Amino acid sequence: MYIKFKRGFDVILAIILLIILFIPMLIISICIKIEDGSPAIFKQVRMGKNLKPFNIYKFRTMKTQREELNSEMTHEEMVTKVGKILRATSIDELPQLINILKGEMSFIGPRPWIPEYYEWFTDEQKRRSNVRPGITGLAAVKGRNGINIFKKIEYDLQYIENMSLWLDIKIFVWSIIAVFKKTNAEISEDGIKDELTELREQKEKIHI
Repeated sequence: MYIKFKRGFDVILAIILLIILFIPMLIISICIKIEDGSPAIFKQVRMGKNLKPFNIYKFRTMKTQREELNSEMTHEEMVTKVGKILRATSIDELPQLINILKGEMSFIGPRPWIPEYYEWFTDEQKRRSNVRPGITGLAAVKGRNGINIFKKIEYDLQYIENMSLWLDIKIFVWSIIAVFKKTNAEISEDGIKDELTELREQKEKIHI
């Protein structure tokens, strides 16, 4: 019953926010294009509900002309000036309101991860895809990227098992606090590689 209510609420709130934020989002898009050209929106394949892949939308925060840049630049140096502000405030996530309208995401739920993660998940861990992924979630507010991959999955499964309106409200409030604290909001490319290595080692141990 709550899942149907949750979906209806997501759609209504996403429409309202897109109307209210249309002008600010347009200005952000223009700022991105002025600093680093097009496109203003970054798309990447993520895994959604029931392991269905979809394109997640974000405001682009990385420089596009990589071939003209120093190949030794760090990940941090590749972030644009506008991008640093967007990441620090999590405003880069706003285009995901479109993902919500398309039925690919929810406001609250396990964060959508790249397909490579699921190659190494156990059947139990794959249960995190039983619900729509969210813009924010329990794992995101319980440490964000300051906790290891297995703890993130544990929180995701805990959310699925205890999903309710009250829990979603608490996660929403905690998310606002986390944004203001600016703690562990982003995971680096090296961080992703480390998490994939941990998952692969877990799978190899299971099959020994």
